[in-house]
Amino acid sequence: MDWGKVIYVFFTLMSLTSTAGFLYEHSAIALFVAASLNLVSTILKIGVRNLLSAELFASSLVADLHLIPAFIYLEVAGSMQWAIALAIGALIANVFSIVVVFIESARVREEY
Repeated sequence: MDWGKVIYVFFTLMSLTSTAGFLYEHSAIALFVAASLNLVSTILKIGVRNLLSAELFASSLVADLHLIPAFIYLEVAGSMQWAIALAIGALIANVFSIVVVFIESARVREEY
């Protein structure tokens, strides 16, 4: 088992589920947790060396660039609508990231 892959998939899933949690319960704390977990996930993906690593890293950056402004809109501007809209974009980017992980896992299994 590749523990490095386990850890970055774990943080990607945690980011996805915490973003979904924010969309269910609109809370600044939930949004902060989602953004923090996604930042950790992005940092972990920097060292990944596999076939679709560029796509994984790019999708994580997209989610970061949605969640961080969402938190700023929520806390500074007080706009829950903008925060929700940006969180939906981050959710889509994280779903894409998970799909890429599944595709890559399937390709690795084909090689064995």
